[in-house]
Amino acid sequence: MSWDGSEAPLKARLRLLVIGVLVFSLMCTLFGRLWYMQVMSSDDYTQAATQQHIRQVLVPAPRGTIVDAQGRTLVGNRVSVMITVDRSVLAKLPESQQNAVLSRLAKVLGQKPKDLKARTMLCGEPGASKPPACWNGTPYQPIPVAKDVSEQVAIEVMERREDFPGVAADTQTLRAYPSPFKVNAAHILGYLSPITTEELEDMDKAGVDSVPHRSDLVGRAGVERSYDKLLRGTPGTKDMIVDAVGYTTGIKKQTAPVPGATLVSTIDARIQAAVEAQLKNAIMTARKQTDPVTRRKYVADSGAAVVMDTKTGRVVAMASYPTYDPGVWVGGITQKELDALYSSKSGMPLVSRALQGQLAPGSTFKPITTAAAMSAGYGPNTRLNCSSFFEVGNRKFKNYESASYGTISFAQALELSCDTFFYRIAYALWLKEGGNSSDINTRDPLVEMAKKFGLGKPTGIDLPGEVSGRIADRQWKKKYYDSMKDYYCKLAANPPAGTSAFLKQFSREFCVDGYKYRAGDAVNFAIGQGDTTLTPLQLATVYSALSNGGTLYEPRVIQSWIGANGKAHEIKPTVRSKLPVPSSTLRYIDNALKGTARTGTAAWKFQGFPLDKVPVRAKTGTAEVYGKQTTSWLATYTDRYAVVMMLSQAGTGSGAGGDAVRKIYETLYNITPAPPAGQEKPEQ
Repeated sequence: MSWDGSEAPLKARLRLLVIGVLVFSLMCTLFGRLWYMQVMSSDDYTQAATQQHIRQVLVPAPRGTIVDAQGRTLVGNRVSVMITVDRSVLAKLPESQQNAVLSRLAKVLGQKPKDLKARTMLCGEPGASKPPACWNGTPYQPIPVAKDVSEQVAIEVMERREDFPGVAADTQTLRAYPSPFKVNAAHILGYLSPITTEELEDMDKAGVDSVPHRSDLVGRAGVERSYDKLLRGTPGTKDMIVDAVGYTTGIKKQTAPVPGATLVSTIDARIQAAVEAQLKNAIMTARKQTDPVTRRKYVADSGAAVVMDTKTGRVVAMASYPTYDPGVWVGGITQKELDALYSSKSGMPLVSRALQGQLAPGSTFKPITTAAAMSAGYGPNTRLNCSSFFEVGNRKFKNYESASYGTISFAQALELSCDTFFYRIAYALWLKEGGNSSDINTRDPLVEMAKKFGLGKPTGIDLPGEVSGRIADRQWKKKYYDSMKDYYCKLAANPPAGTSAFLKQFSREFCVDGYKYRAGDAVNFAIGQGDTTLTPLQLATVYSALSNGGTLYEPRVIQSWIGANGKAHEIKPTVRSKLPVPSSTLRYIDNALKGTARTGTAAWKFQGFPLDKVPVRAKTGTAEVYGKQTTSWLATYTDRYAVVMMLSQAGTGSGAGGDAVRKIYETLYNITPAPPAGQEKPEQ
């Protein structure tokens, strides 16, 4: 075989040609792709690059204002300079640098570093405080850490951006409380705090309309909660152009928010302020008085007062003591402040005693017993003995201070608040309807009437958290027995050291047949004692019905709202029911309660008051509470208003609350207070 030397260079040139073609093809493909990306797709990539530097921020809607019945602002808005921390920016830094930034910021703000860090921690993460002291919102939303900072502090933070990455100064709208007449009304108005992730998830699952955004503040109590959707409005959006560090360099576009509605309340700030002042004064005065039984000063730990328009059910004023400053929630609350609001030492100020305080009503319950008795065979001509005590079995049920007034009528029994008169009625009805029968469905005229007066269930007021009170009838007693039998039987068998003789005996009796509705239960029920409880608001609706001729209204604290378009929407009064009581009976009770203020148990507090022009009807109540001092009740009404005051552990009904209730009426009717006895009115 011969070798031709010319073939080798030919093959090499052929390989080089193939490689060159491949390289050329690759280069053409590469340049073609680059040309396509830079020329044909330049708009798409420009948009994508721009989007990476756009951050969409929600613009909160101005929350709606709340005004009183005269148009005075109770809750409004104000602009505040806030310092915020963006966790998404801080998260890009090492932990040591994050702590250094927060330490520098704490020094500028005059805060402790640990407190500042606590404000930036998400609720639920290790080391976080309890809500709402921690941050309940999204970690991508700037977290407010200081409110109402000075212009100097804001400028210092903004000029030293390299020292404060992720920190910004901005203006935000916060809740403001102008307090006309120095009014508080915290339990009516409520407060705000950030919505939690769990709440948002629950709303999504439930398909709730108008779900709040992660950065929203939502109502937690009072009107702020009941009417949160109306007050919240609709937030706007703002597309912010940010640099690589996260600082805003411009705004691409924005949509304006829609403000929340304005709520017109039924509250009159002038009356509300007077009620708050008189309630507090009554409690402070009671604490200086001595309990005649124990010889100790009255504790007077809490109280409530309600003023209601009897023609509509609208609440004119409602106060609870102790109370709190709703402004403490504005801009965030510290753990120390939060602990104080839930502290028993401070009296649990978040609890509204007006619609959450459940107490035995004492003798203020007697008009209901009167209505029931007159529907069960008794009448205006009934006369019964008001003896110093009434004996049931081996137990004597006494009149207050063992007073005795002989044979009297219903009217006199109400005026003098005679317990034994009503004991006799309750005992007779108890015997007639079955006595010790264990049948829980046994008829009870007194229980039936109490329920028809709306007791034992919420009034339906447009505020959250209302409790139902309790009607301690046969059914309730059986349920209570079933739930507590094991406890009391164990206590009866092995009482711990120090157990009182009363509790030992009660445990033994309860273990055997505590389900029975005994005569003692019936007579106690008739005078508002025992296990029956109600709230001051419930009692106000009862006395409003006595005033207006028998109509039970659902109480309201909001009477209308005005939308962002300026259109007004009225919330009309709602009738719950009509009392099944003859008008003649209601008139009889009405006249009897007039006598209470003129010659009865409340008369000494209304001396000199113009009862001929403003005829006040009144019923005092002194409810005994096991292990505590007596609860003071004074329930009253005129042709237009019902005024109810409750003072826990404060003494007798008229003794503790009489002066305060009288002064409330003087404010309602613009009455000049009468001069003290023996002192003439000064010349004008």
